[in-house]
Amino acid sequence: MLHKHKSVWRELHTSFEFFGHVVDDDLKMPTIEQPHSDAPLDDERFAEIVVSKPISIIVPTYKENANIPSMIERVRQLKEAHAIELELIFMDDKSRDGSVETVEAAGLDWVRIVERDGERGLSPAVIDGFRLARNPVLICMDCDLSHPPEKIPHLVLALSSGQQFVIGSRYVPGASTDDDWGVLRWLNSRIATLMARPLTSARDPMSGFFALRRADFENAQDLNPVGYKIGLELIVKCGFENVAEVPIHFADRVHGESKLTLREQLKYIKHIRRLYIHEFGNAMHFMQFLVVGASGTVVNLLVLFALLKMGLSEPVSLAGGICVSLITNFLLNRRFTFSYARDRNPWAQFAGFLGASLVGMLVNYAVALFLVSSVLQDAPSSVYIAALAGIASGVLFNFLGNRYLVFRKRYIRR
Repeated sequence: MLHKHKSVWRELHTSFEFFGHVVDDDLKMPTIEQPHSDAPLDDERFAEIVVSKPISIIVPTYKENANIPSMIERVRQLKEAHAIELELIFMDDKSRDGSVETVEAAGLDWVRIVERDGERGLSPAVIDGFRLARNPVLICMDCDLSHPPEKIPHLVLALSSGQQFVIGSRYVPGASTDDDWGVLRWLNSRIATLMARPLTSARDPMSGFFALRRADFENAQDLNPVGYKIGLELIVKCGFENVAEVPIHFADRVHGESKLTLREQLKYIKHIRRLYIHEFGNAMHFMQFLVVGASGTVVNLLVLFALLKMGLSEPVSLAGGICVSLITNFLLNRRFTFSYARDRNPWAQFAGFLGASLVGMLVNYAVALFLVSSVLQDAPSSVYIAALAGIASGVLFNFLGNRYLVFRKRYIRR
């Protein structure tokens, strides 16, 4: 399913022009107040957003002690300027850099820090924080202040207009980033966004600054993020169809080091693969099965070439290529295509894989023979057309046999 993306600007423009706002009946959060009559005519602040429901701000941290005081102060200013009832929760992966002491020294009852004992990582930290949150509106943002807390009311306003998920976006009109973004960083972000395009049409699904309702989060299915793109995980797993984007200025961090390493980028590829499988099911399994099959063809030819160079006979070399490619195909399918079944007996699975492959070859031969003898008798190049049809039938049968027999899921939802 391609999730729909709606800009929030129309709702914001209408609300500001008429100094009124239609609020979601189930989530009566922000209102828009008309400015005082004695306000100067050149004042560009046409309206103010009043957030009337409490919010929870979740900030994942690892060695961010230098940024925590500034984060608390910016959120405190936001809280006082808009009279927002909120809690600020730092989810720390045992940084042991003084972060706990810094939060405790602030002495604010609406700010707390949680030292996590489980799996480390930004995404698990955010999920744990959302589960600990007490309020009906959930906000996620980074601790390095690349995301402006002052935009939180705009995100909440978009939720109240009916959007299911709201992103603080770098890539919509009106948004900007600091000038020292290098070409490689920009290219990395754009490629990551392009890889997510089959999952959502949002322009900045990579953003770590977003808002959603707690009730929607609690309805999420099979949350299993890898790496740092928790927003994309929630868009897909919560089934959000209305995703809005509010423009922000994305600032570079002042203190500390970026956590975006090569390892995290490789985790993103793994995460994207999981989301594709979740969203597209058998189509993704079949595509991976085809890729593994293509790799088996390459392995077969390479082994054949090597054995011939070693002086072995053609029959022996052909058999060697087939045997090695069968083994590599099995290992790759078990590791990637049907990775959910890796915890079972590999020898039994290998025997089943060989059986399915043998039956697939028989189906291939039978279909091709039937077509060439009964259907395509007088057609030009009939044997080649029949051979291609036989290969397609054999591959499909092979896939179905492996998917639902050899590597079957214990509980298949679809």
